[in-house]
Amino acid sequence: MGYPDTFEGFMVLNQKEWEKFKRQEFKPKQFENRDIDIQIDACGVCGSDVHTIDGGWGDAPMPLCVGHEVIGKAIKVGDKVTTVKVGDRVGVGAQIKACLECKNCKSDNENYCPHQIDTYGAPYPDGTISQGGFSSHIRAHEYFTFKIPNAIPSHEAAPMLCAGITTYSPMLRAGVGPGKKVAIVGIGGLGHFGLLWASAMGAEVYAISHSPDKEEDARALGAKEFISSKEQDWHKPWAFTFNFMLNTADATDKFDLPAYMSTLAVNGEMHHVGLPDNKMPPFAAQAFTFNGCKMGGSHIGSRPEMIKMLDLAAEKKIKPMIETIPISETGCRDATTNVKHNNVRFRHTLVDYDKAFPNR
Repeated sequence: MGYPDTFEGFMVLNQKEWEKFKRQEFKPKQFENRDIDIQIDACGVCGSDVHTIDGGWGDAPMPLCVGHEVIGKAIKVGDKVTTVKVGDRVGVGAQIKACLECKNCKSDNENYCPHQIDTYGAPYPDGTISQGGFSSHIRAHEYFTFKIPNAIPSHEAAPMLCAGITTYSPMLRAGVGPGKKVAIVGIGGLGHFGLLWASAMGAEVYAISHSPDKEEDARALGAKEFISSKEQDWHKPWAFTFNFMLNTADATDKFDLPAYMSTLAVNGEMHHVGLPDNKMPPFAAQAFTFNGCKMGGSHIGSRPEMIKMLDLAAEKKIKPMIETIPISETGCRDATTNVKHNNVRFRHTLVDYDKAFPNR
């Protein structure tokens, strides 16, 4: 049928063959008065996409169209939409709806709403499964649709909508800024954003990685020092140093966590946003008493934080390291496979949507 009755996307049909993407139509949720239809121009490829389609995070509804770093043009807006007009360049991240009535939503914590709906793979009240941005269009609630500043190119803005906000939000809430020493663990899709944001926020930034060949990039992204965690006793010279540590690696199950925790300043925090398939390793509770440190985690960020992040990126001319791939069945396979095997520097964005969907 085609738009507006159906959208078209590159979908995975089962998790056992997650590398096979098939182009097919799907039916979106019913259009409501605060919804926006977006004709997609670019979509970032996130580690979450891979963890979902390959079963690393468990079962997922199939067939599924992933992608939650979406940039495009608003082509239809509901009667009660006030923040976006037809023709605006907008973006959608990893959350597409919330109740907006609970205490979490009312306190700008809608990313922790118990009724939230993820951008893909989540059921709407009518039973429709949300589908993501490896597709011709997406239908989103206006609260989770963001105008993109003119200064940010679409292929660079896309990964900010998940990788960007996932790393920016916890640092904003932790008060990262001048006078703070911040360590970013893992220099990949998430971690390279962590370096960019921490530097832009005025902190003294350190990169911790088990890949020494990433030192040059880490310094270019804002790190004052590069610490190789492959070295024996790497942590000892850095005891009581960092006010905030952002762990972006998805290999935490292999970490000696007390070693990382020992580098925190008194009452410092180790904060996790990298989510591996496997459980975290056990360690003794006494690891917290050495320096009075704490450990936490977070889920994406709020609308006000997203707007602040995009404004900061425009103001500071933040330039993430992006490799683009034209969207197609082959392109989706190549991009997700590269992410799976850490073969990207440092983020993929799918582009050339007009060529893939010429009749929309």
